[in-house]
Amino acid sequence: MKRPLTLLAAVLLCTACGPASNTVPAEQPTTSTPTAPASLSAGGKAQAPGGTAPATLGIAWDEASKKTALETATQAMTLYARPTVSDKVWIQELGQLMTPQAVADYQYVDPANLPVKKITGPGQLKVDGNNGFGCHVVFPTDAGEYDVQLLRSAADKPWQVNRFTPPNGSK
Repeated sequence: MKRPLTLLAAVLLCTACGPASNTVPAEQPTTSTPTAPASLSAGGKAQAPGGTAPATLGIAWDEASKKTALETATQAMTLYARPTVSDKVWIQELGQLMTPQAVADYQYVDPANLPVKKITGPGQLKVDGNNGFGCHVVFPTDAGEYDVQLLRSAADKPWQVNRFTPPNGSK
């Protein structure tokens, strides 16, 4: 009984070491021809070929959208400009109004190190009529004008802050 198992093991070992096939697969030619040159948005130029903006995919700007965007940005900027709260309280409260990516980006910010201490006037909503997914709200502050970028994933989804951009020259 021992001898057939040894013989079987030797046969299996020898067949496992041999080549699987003598044929070499033919190389497939890889050719791709771009249909339109890529365009970047640097310098404010259109991203879409031909300079046309994509449709809003059913998200149109209306007064309710503008009102909720401005309210969300105002609440977020008010929570952002609080230098006396701890970093944990700051991100916990502010994070409820932010995209998941923004929460990850801002989770280690110490609010005491931000140049802004208070908002000095109402925010000004900036919308692109062709983009119902995002907008900006610019706030006057004691550190200059802050830009708050808002995004939403659908018309019935809430606005969320994606980025706070300080005035030029600030960090």
